[in-house]
Amino acid sequence: MASIKSHNLGFPRIGAQRELKKATESYWSGKISYDELISEGKRIRLMNWRLQEEAGIDLIPSNDFSFYDHMLDMSCMLGAVPPRFEWERKTVDLDLYFRMARGMARLTGQESGIPPMEMTKWFDTNYHYLVPELFPGMEFRLAAEKIFNEYQEALEAGIKTMPVLIGPVSYLMLGKLPDGKPPESVLPGLLEQMLPVYAGVLKRLEMMGAQWVQLDEPVFVLDLIPDSRKMLSRAYQSLAESVSSLQLMASAYFGELRENADLFMRLPVQALHIDGVRGRHEVKRISEQLPEDKRLSVGVVNGRNVWKNDFQKSIELLRPVVSILGEDRLWISPSCSLIHTPVTLKHETLDEEIRGWLSFAEEKLDELVILASVLSGEKREEELNANRRFMESRANSPRIHRYNVKKRVAAINPAHLHRTAPYAERRLRQRASIPLPDFPITTIGSFPQTSDVRMARVKLRKKQWSQAEYEKFLETEIEKTIRFQEQLDIDILVHGESERNDMVEYFGEQLEGFAFTRFGWVQSYGSRYVKPPLIFGDVVRPEPMTVRWSVFAQSLTPRPVKGMLTGPVTILKWSFVRDDQPWKDTCRQIALAIRDEVSDLEKAGIRVIQIDEPALREGLPLRSSDWNEYLSWAVENFRLATSGVEDSTQIHTHMCYSEFNQIMHAITALDTDVISIESSRSKMELLNAFVHFRYPSEIGPGVYDIHSPRVPSVDEIVDLLKKAARVLPVENLWVNPDCGLKTRTWQEVQSALTNMVAAAKIMRKERDKNQEKNDRGPQTADR
Repeated sequence: MASIKSHNLGFPRIGAQRELKKATESYWSGKISYDELISEGKRIRLMNWRLQEEAGIDLIPSNDFSFYDHMLDMSCMLGAVPPRFEWERKTVDLDLYFRMARGMARLTGQESGIPPMEMTKWFDTNYHYLVPELFPGMEFRLAAEKIFNEYQEALEAGIKTMPVLIGPVSYLMLGKLPDGKPPESVLPGLLEQMLPVYAGVLKRLEMMGAQWVQLDEPVFVLDLIPDSRKMLSRAYQSLAESVSSLQLMASAYFGELRENADLFMRLPVQALHIDGVRGRHEVKRISEQLPEDKRLSVGVVNGRNVWKNDFQKSIELLRPVVSILGEDRLWISPSCSLIHTPVTLKHETLDEEIRGWLSFAEEKLDELVILASVLSGEKREEELNANRRFMESRANSPRIHRYNVKKRVAAINPAHLHRTAPYAERRLRQRASIPLPDFPITTIGSFPQTSDVRMARVKLRKKQWSQAEYEKFLETEIEKTIRFQEQLDIDILVHGESERNDMVEYFGEQLEGFAFTRFGWVQSYGSRYVKPPLIFGDVVRPEPMTVRWSVFAQSLTPRPVKGMLTGPVTILKWSFVRDDQPWKDTCRQIALAIRDEVSDLEKAGIRVIQIDEPALREGLPLRSSDWNEYLSWAVENFRLATSGVEDSTQIHTHMCYSEFNQIMHAITALDTDVISIESSRSKMELLNAFVHFRYPSEIGPGVYDIHSPRVPSVDEIVDLLKKAARVLPVENLWVNPDCGLKTRTWQEVQSALTNMVAAAKIMRKERDKNQEKNDRGPQTADR
């Protein structure tokens, strides 16, 4: 008898207790051997496969594990190693793999080392991938055995898996040329070079006994140009012809297919995956139009959020699909890989009510199996009734809604969204209040979070320290950070954020409407994991959150100290957000809380306040037709948070991984006094956005890539600043790192910031010389 299969696209590779982080960082520091790292990777993979097998998943993925990043894995498999790493075109080993990800601290004759590959956000998620570096005429060859080794590992464990690959067109479209230009012009040629490698991989998997291979092509949810459509058709026609018995599934996720649906359904593959969460309204139409020789995997369990699946709604969506396709042509799946959710609820100590509303990756496996079995005709009344009770509990909980919050939101008017004077007038008042040299120097916010800092939080949590002992420790750390910056001669200081565990979690812990997990980690990049808060209800700020530490830091120095806040869009985007109201409404509640904090900082004498919004650009919808609506409420909520201050108070914001070119109007509409951006790893490529758009305010293009252990030289930083000075007015330029410094060591930070300050002073001297020369005017020789 036919039955509907459960299908998983990918499982978290980090381990329930962050085992992968501990292993990789121990390997990097020399505490464990290569063999020990490889062994731990095998253990995590086997644990994940067994977990899925025991849950009853029919189609279990392999090659979804990665020691750092799945796009980097693809670059290594294809031999797409940047030339600067001087690869000998043999096998890409693990050390080269990590050097590509993290950079090389030093090579003979190269004092500042080799920079890593550029990193940016994976579509509109909070995950970062390593950007493939492409160039015309590059050659590809099979250079890594990872996909075969892991498939064989699973076979030896008695588990037949479905290997997963990034599709060839998505891989190419997510890459970049050396000059940063869109690579469409060279992609068709590169595709022809790449397809034989993909074909060889598929043939070898077929010989090993694989029945299915999953090819992820998330670019199907983007606006595709005609050349991209041709490449997709060409790629899959070629791959289909390269195999005989092996069956292929093309997977699209993170959004709706829209006008790309017809092309997607025409691909010569045996199965297709669609996102049934974000593309819910497309499910029935695609089912009706699906060619009879194809199966359909419908992602109805949300792979990007943590709330329990509403079985009743999923069953209502899928019943017509079963009628159209029959049980043998339908697979039930998550909307995307589960790497974007925490591993398991097993170890959580949340209160029972909120815990009952949640589902992490392991629990989502059970949801898939239950839905597949119910739709196949099984009676699962106990599970269905329990799910219904949880849905009702959440909908009716008095913890969700607050009348006073809704009343305050309703009272917002246009006056709340504007500063009293335009930037040009504010600048004069701010410079009078805070005199600064040319190329003013600052940092983004955080300083290294040492083991002592982390241990102090543990001691407080375990009640080994009193609150007074903990605060005394923090005061010592803050004073050390202030003195360090004074010694370096930094102009605008920060207190270092030693009291903060995470730039979002710290604020969420002090806001009502948030809940927190103990082990709800998800991978951000490499060994950098984050633990997003859960926004379950209306948001309230009961009391000031940062004033105590900002005021203390300012009391230690005559130099200005920035108040450091996280912006409303970033708090929203980097949390698991309630799904019972529009995101813009939740964001507005957060903006009001931040507005209150900004006001209290100003009243306490803080003259410079930075509200970080690194997630503003990444929250941009994947389709350009949806941009205006999002940018409208995102910009409004930022201005709501920042517009209640005096003109003499300088408002900064920070953004990283932001491709600004197409949204400069929105960046300008934020109406900040200073913006700092990530730009060093891309060698100031982001400044292209400012070439034809005169940005009216001041800007700090980052000159120190904090995501790599390498220390940039003075000459390198000077070169970056000169590039910036060719695009931006010198009087508007600031000098700062790309991002906060919490992940770096004090030794790295001291060396890098010393070089950064030295570079800024060189630029000041050059500017003074140029001004002096201009003041003297043209010189005539004596005759």
